[in-house]
Amino acid sequence: METIQAFALLAAAVIFGICGAGTAIGFGVLGGKLIESSARQPELTPKLQTQFFLVAAFVDVISIIGVGMAFLFIFATPFI
Repeated sequence: METIQAFALLAAAVIFGICGAGTAIGFGVLGGKLIESSARQPELTPKLQTQFFLVAAFVDVISIIGVGMAFLFIFATPFI
């Protein structure tokens, strides 16, 4: 039983790490593309910013779902 809990906590730690790294990479790529496209066509900047914030919300939602699953593993441990 302790082994199952230990592996559940290890899985939660891995999920936290992947969610953090994935979100950081996603925002880095997204921000870089926003700056690049705004430099190429400055007149489209307001439209691009709107799309940036929409996609940023989706990137955050994916990581929040992962964090929710990690908390499920920590506090509920569905494998017992």
